[in-house]
Amino acid sequence: MYRLTYRDKNGYKRYCNSGKLVHRHVAECKLGRKLRRGEVVHHKNRNKMDNSRSNLWVCKSQTQHEYYHKKDKRNTGRW
Repeated sequence: MYRLTYRDKNGYKRYCNSGKLVHRHVAECKLGRKLRRGEVVHHKNRNKMDNSRSNLWVCKSQTQHEYYHKKDKRNTGRW
């Protein structure tokens, strides 16, 4: 059986044929455009395998992405 995706060494799903990160592809489809340089996709529930549209936020920078992680840690105690 041929797999369409695989899990990379960092725990993210990638497409077998291109190596593209699935969550970035889903975010681009949600936005209706390609991600811009510097934009980072954040998994709201911190589950790297959950690439549902409703679980993904596009942050305009790595700094903004880190802010969400720090805020999450304050609220939940989990990074």
